[in-house]
Amino acid sequence: MRFLARKIEPHLAQVLSAFPSVVLTGPRRAGKTTILRRLLPNAGYALLEDPDILARVRADPRAFLDDLPSPAIIDEIQNAPELFPYIRSRIDARPRKMGQWVLTGSQEFSLMRNVTESMAGRSAILRLMPLSLCESPKLSLLSGGYPEVLDLPKLRGTWFSSYLQTYLERDVRSVANIRDLGAFRRFLSLVASCHGQMLNTSALAAPLGVSVPTVQSWLDILELTGQIILVKPYFENFGKRLIKRPKLFIADSGLACHLLGLQTMAELQRSPFYGPVFEGAVGAEILKSQVNAGKAPELYYFRDQQGLEVDFLFPSHAGSLRMVECKATRTPLPAMAKPMLSLKNAIGSAKDLRLTLVHQPSPGATLSTALTVGVEALDFPALVGSLNDPKPPRRTNP
Repeated sequence: MRFLARKIEPHLAQVLSAFPSVVLTGPRRAGKTTILRRLLPNAGYALLEDPDILARVRADPRAFLDDLPSPAIIDEIQNAPELFPYIRSRIDARPRKMGQWVLTGSQEFSLMRNVTESMAGRSAILRLMPLSLCESPKLSLLSGGYPEVLDLPKLRGTWFSSYLQTYLERDVRSVANIRDLGAFRRFLSLVASCHGQMLNTSALAAPLGVSVPTVQSWLDILELTGQIILVKPYFENFGKRLIKRPKLFIADSGLACHLLGLQTMAELQRSPFYGPVFEGAVGAEILKSQVNAGKAPELYYFRDQQGLEVDFLFPSHAGSLRMVECKATRTPLPAMAKPMLSLKNAIGSAKDLRLTLVHQPSPGATLSTALTVGVEALDFPALVGSLNDPKPPRRTNP
């Protein structure tokens, strides 16, 4: 597989030189090991999913760490939490030696609990998501961003089926004591059918015959292992009664299409999920641009009880607020900007705003147009470019 440079590399290299330990989280198969072994080619390496290695760790953790060359990459360290106190003692013995321990994990809850308890103040914490469109032009709604899918597109269905089986057997079983993995697999398909909708735990629980608390715990597992995105509502006190439930998305558009049984682009475009899948892909790109720059993920949507809705809002440059409305069309029209303009009027002039309508690309079309006064129209690749452009945006406020 040809290595693709990742946008997070400059920030990752920076923290490796500034912290004794770096913790890299993210969903399974997003590329964590690949990027670390590229940046640290001479580092020691251990994968804590090998039963023989785990047996060595549990028999003699000090000897295991002593035998690892420094710097050391320890993959899926949440499988051996007993190592954390020993790593901490080694860091404290040589606190000025930076980048000596690099830890990864795909189960964020168990990993972060141990990092918080044992490594506070000693570790930088980063997150790697699947590939962005700015990292690979092969990325599409149907493929998503997992590197191996982009490398072997004809085996997309087989890869996702295997991925789900591995995810169920390794991550779900270890995070929670779920006896019926078949029920959890059906739950995943049901979650996919709610892609782009406001979360309704009762509607998810009823078809499965499980309780609402059970559904909530299963959603927590999906979120903590990087499989779903829950977009919270944007709260601002400007006299509107707001919807308070988050919106639910499968984090990777390719996985969403697989769970929905959509095998070709033609099937997706005919499907009622075409718009939600496009919207979810846009939301994922916004989050990728944030975490790749070392920022905290911050993404919201807006909807009031009168039906005014804007797909995404997020902080942009120098305290400004950016609104993004997603339309899976190649022909953006001024009327599509009405929700953003209505919300802009409600917010008033207190904030610096940038309003963007994002649409599907059309060959030969202009990449960026003034859709209407104060609103720009960008196709999907152009939007991704603007998210990763360090230059500040032009203002749309008068």
